[in-house]
Amino acid sequence: MVLKIRLARFGKRNAPFYNIVVAQARTARNSKPLEVLGTYDPIPKPSPTGEGKAIKDIKLDTPRAKYWLGVGAQPSDPAWRLLSMVGLLEPKYHGQRVEEGER
Repeated sequence: MVLKIRLARFGKRNAPFYNIVVAQARTARNSKPLEVLGTYDPIPKPSPTGEGKAIKDIKLDTPRAKYWLGVGAQPSDPAWRLLSMVGLLEPKYHGQRVEEGER
């Protein structure tokens, strides 16, 4: 049984909202998951103080996410990015460019 940590989309048109879920790899995107780990709202909200950058809301049950990663669940690329923002995984891409001589 191959497990994936991925995003399941909810919300209205032009207002996406995602659940971070653990599901079997062969099931559909919005099928019933094994467990819901958290939520992700990609639409930036103004910061509570009114200053600075807008905030994208990520809520995650960290101990359960660590458990599923330890059991062997493979995160999808968007889920990997979110888990690296929280600090559970190393970023996949560091943004370093390959020099011409290193190819």
